[in-house]
Amino acid sequence: MQKVLFSLPDDLVTRMRASIPSKQRSKVIACLLEQEIQKREQALYECALKVEADETLKEEMKDWEATQGDGIENESW
Repeated sequence: MQKVLFSLPDDLVTRMRASIPSKQRSKVIACLLEQEIQKREQALYECALKVEADETLKEEMKDWEATQGDGIENESW
């Protein structure tokens, strides 16, 4: 478990303190963050699926394969 410091608008903090008991705040915020992260990860995944399904882009990406294997992984010093 890690502590994280971030800023929130004053009015939101006031409302949070009034409606969420202090011992439940971390859990509530963690649940909300998890939901938002899952939503964003799902959107990214769906975007990747669309890219993979795009035949024009697939053809264009074949040119990028020419650089595969370039680099230092096979070099001996």
